Amino acid sequence: MREMGRRSEHAEQPFKAMPSDEVSGAASPPSLSWANLWGKPTVLVLRTGQRDVITAACPAALDLGLRPGMVAAHARALVADLDVRAAEPDADRALLDRLALHAARHWTPTASISGEDGLWLDLTGTTHLFGGEERFCRRLRAFLKRLGFTARIAIAGTPGAAYALARFGREDMTLLTAGQEAQALADLPLVALRLEPEALVSAVRFGLENIADLYSMPRGPLARRLGLKTVERLDQARGLVSEPIIPVAPTDALVVTRHLLEPIGTAESITQVISDLVDDLVILLLQRGVGARTVLLTAVRVDGEPQRLGIGASRATRDARHLKRMFGLRLAQVDPGLGIETMHLAVPHHEPLGAEAAGALLETSRKGGDLGPLVDQLSARVGEAALFRLSAHESDVPERAVRLIAPLDAPRAWPCWKRPVRLLRRPELLSNVVALMPDHPPRRFSWRRQDYRVVAGDGPERIHGEWWRSQSEKWALRDYFRVEAESGQRFWLFRRGDGVDPQTGDLSWHMHGLFG
Repeated sequence: MREMGRRSEHAEQPFKAMPSDEVSGAASPPSLSWANLWGKPTVLVLRTGQRDVITAACPAALDLGLRPGMVAAHARALVADLDVRAAEPDADRALLDRLALHAARHWTPTASISGEDGLWLDLTGTTHLFGGEERFCRRLRAFLKRLGFTARIAIAGTPGAAYALARFGREDMTLLTAGQEAQALADLPLVALRLEPEALVSAVRFGLENIADLYSMPRGPLARRLGLKTVERLDQARGLVSEPIIPVAPTDALVVTRHLLEPIGTAESITQVISDLVDDLVILLLQRGVGARTVLLTAVRVDGEPQRLGIGASRATRDARHLKRMFGLRLAQVDPGLGIETMHLAVPHHEPLGAEAAGALLETSRKGGDLGPLVDQLSARVGEAALFRLSAHESDVPERAVRLIAPLDAPRAWPCWKRPVRLLRRPELLSNVVALMPDHPPRRFSWRRQDYRVVAGDGPERIHGEWWRSQSEKWALRDYFRVEAESGQRFWLFRRGDGVDPQTGDLSWHMHGLFG
């Protein structure tokens, strides 16, 4: 309901129902639980020697004290109606392979299997295609939920830190800023570093429990007590030593290769080889009738260390000039070392892209052309988070009625209510306000050390607080007015409270926007 003056009138809701980011407009699937799947505590067992050992347990079984690694006979003695099923590690591995291939085709060029129950996804240069890291994580969890899986997701600067936080972190979704790995891993147990069983046994003997216990130890004694692999895992998790991810290659991936006669290391020679690879790649794209969304460059050095560089396009493209420019903007990320002897270009994610009629090209040029290449170049220069556009969001509170979306996403319909051209980020308090209560706009007020005298006004437009968000907004309301000052400036300001019930507000006045 929207109230104007003393008259109440129903206002037609200008927003249409918007699909959630998590389900992409589809209906929410029914919640899956072990109760409606099996009906009783369930465990999976695997034959190890002469014993059946539990490899996984449902939440109901975990609540009863059953844990992976427990002997099945012991578990049956503890729980009489226990449902014991045979584990299928080969089928689990096959499913992980399918998920990794799906990720390589649709999300990122670099996807790999992590352990027996996880995936590594290198999101470098691709998150802007999905609206940022947080939105990508929400969409990924929704995708897995539709398949019947629960997931814990962590984004970090190193694969080791992401592995540890996803499995042993406190949150189901963790977004870690690069460079904070050491602090985030400090309180986690040593098993989070993927140490060998012998190293874990030795750590217990020396009284080492958390990862932070290893930070202050000298490298020599640490290597002697827990092994060189422990030092390597610790450095990889903190980002001191690189840990390459060996990606899965989709069976239909487009790949072009150059084997060099002599190792190269200068920027000019690397740029020339990339240019030749892009030309070959465009020919393959034309033959397949597709356009590239992500392109992965792999440069193998003489010491065997691969250097990977991925670029993403906002829209499918096979424009050689644009792809070369994108690689040129990020060429500094490639470390040639002692020289590069092999270079590959792969397209894990592509989309159909047919020929375009000449008339359509002329029409597009008149309209201003495609913004996709410009968005890609700006993302490479200033970062993915710096590019966005505004869209309407379903909220009655003006500062919440706007959301940030990807630069090329279509914005939602804006409400038909009159709103100022410029909306302040936060309402600013007014002083020296003279107004006739409760239904009249102010006659005088001061804002930013300047006095204004109002010659015309319209309102009020009453907006209630969103009680479902916060208990403090249960009774809160604002009365908005459109006013014009003697100087010709027009403002959008509001008063907290209705002037009758103190619970609705303290009657303070605030500036929220400017017209024209």
